[in-house]
Amino acid sequence: MDLDELRASQNVEDRRGGFGGFGRPLMIGGGGLGAVAVVLAAMFFGVDPSQLLDAGGDAPATQNQPDNGNRTDNAAYEFSRKIIGSAEDVWSPLLAAKGVRFAPATFTVYDYTTPTGCGTGQSSAGPFYCPNDAHIYLDLSFFDELTQRFGASGDFARAYVIAHEYGHHIQNLLGTMDRQPTQAEGAGGGSVRTELQADCYAGVWAFHANEQFHILQSGDVDEGLRAAEAVGDDTLQKEQQGYIVPDSFTHGTSAQRSRWFRRGLAAGDMNACDTFSAGTL
Repeated sequence: MDLDELRASQNVEDRRGGFGGFGRPLMIGGGGLGAVAVVLAAMFFGVDPSQLLDAGGDAPATQNQPDNGNRTDNAAYEFSRKIIGSAEDVWSPLLAAKGVRFAPATFTVYDYTTPTGCGTGQSSAGPFYCPNDAHIYLDLSFFDELTQRFGASGDFARAYVIAHEYGHHIQNLLGTMDRQPTQAEGAGGGSVRTELQADCYAGVWAFHANEQFHILQSGDVDEGLRAAEAVGDDTLQKEQQGYIVPDSFTHGTSAQRSRWFRRGLAAGDMNACDTFSAGTL
C-alpha cells in the first residue's frame, strides 16, 4: 500500500499501557446489552460473543493518555490512524450524497482488556465495533495473529480489517442496525447479512480511497481477499472443530466474505451492498 497521501485521524484514543491493560479483569455495572450490540461486538473471526462481553453499561470516562513513545507497535498504530483518516475522508462525502450526516467513529487501541459501551472488551475477541459508543476497538497484537494464525499478511490485509469495522459504523449511522431480520444467526440470518454488508463497505472504501489517494499497489487486493477468506465461518469452524454447522454461522463463509468485498471494490457503489434484500448471499 502507498500511504503517502493519507492523513492520520485525530479521532483516536490510545489506551495502550494504561487503564484496562495488562490483563486486569474489569467489571462494568449498569444495564444489559441489546441483541444488536451483542451481534456487532462479536469477534471479527467468529468466536462466541460471551467471551467478549463481561457486563453491560457505559464505558468510564477517558483516562489520561499513557506515554507510548517507545512501543514496538507504534508503526501499526500510525498505520491504523491513516486508514481511519482515509475512511473518514471517503465516507463523509458518500453519506452526504445520501443526505446523511457523517459523524466519525473513535478508533481505540488497547492492551488485553478495556471498558467499552458494550461491556468489557478483550483482545481475544479480535477487533470489534460497539454501536453504543461508536468506537472501533483493536488490540494491535491482532495484526500479528492475522499473519501467524490466519496466514493473511500485508498492509492491505490489516486495512481490510479496519475498513470492515468502519463499515459497521456506517451501518450504525444509516440506521441499518435498527432494521435487522428477526433471525439473528444462521447462514441467512441477520448477523451474517450485517457482516457481509460490512465486508462490501470495506470494498467501497478501498475503491474510493484508491481513487482519491492512490493507495493500491500490486498484490494488495489479493491480500485483502486472503484476509476475508481466512475468517469465514466455514473455514474457522473446520479448523476449530473439524466440521461445519451453518445454523451457527454469524459472519458468512469464506467465499461469501470475499465475494461481497469484491462487489464493493468493483465500483465503489454502496447500493451494491444491500445484503438484507439479497436472495443469494
